[in-house]
Amino acid sequence: MIKKLWLTALFLCTFFGMQAQDDEKIDKEVVPLNNKNNSAELDPLRPAKAAFFSAVLPGLGQAYNKKYWKIPIVYGAIGTGLYFYFENNNLYKRYRTAYKRRLAGFTDDEFYGPEDIPFISDEALIRAQRTLKRNKELSMLVTVGLYVLNIIEANVDAHLIQYNLDENLALKPFIDFNNPNYNAQMGLSINLKF
Repeated sequence: MIKKLWLTALFLCTFFGMQAQDDEKIDKEVVPLNNKNNSAELDPLRPAKAAFFSAVLPGLGQAYNKKYWKIPIVYGAIGTGLYFYFENNNLYKRYRTAYKRRLAGFTDDEFYGPEDIPFISDEALIRAQRTLKRNKELSMLVTVGLYVLNIIEANVDAHLIQYNLDENLALKPFIDFNNPNYNAQMGLSINLKF
C-alpha cells in the first residue's frame, strides 16, 4: 500500500511538473489589476506552481502562498491518517500472527489465558482481522484524500490571492425607512459602478 502511495505521489509530481513546464513555455504575461488602490500584478502561473509545490512536499504550496499557519494543519491531518494506518496495521499483524499460530496447533499466543482457555476465539480473531484490514485501508484512503486536498487547497488559495476586490463591485446591506407607514425595511443592494 505504501508503494501505491509513492506511485500516486510520483504521478502527481510528474503531472504537475509537466503542467508547470508547459505553462513556462507560454510567455509569462503579467497583467496589472484594474484597481486604484492595489498595484499588485496578476501571475497566471502562480496557482500551478503552488499545486506543484504541494504535490512535491505537503505544505510547501501553502508556504509559497505565504499562508504559514496552514502548514501545521496539513501535517497534522496527514500525520493523523498515517498514525491510524500504522496502528491498525500493527494490530492486524498481532491478530494474524495469533491466528496462524493457532492453525499450526500452538496455544501460546497472547490471546490465550493461563489454563489453555482462549480469551479470544478463532472466529473472533478472523473478525478482528477483517475489521482491522478494512480500517487500515480506510485510513490510507483518507490519508491520500487529505494529501490531494492539500494540493487542491494550495491551488485554490493561489487563485483567490489574485482575486480582484474592487470598490466598484460591492454587496452592501441597507435599511430603508418607509415614511408613510413608519416601517423599517431591510434588504441587500448590488452596486455596479462603471
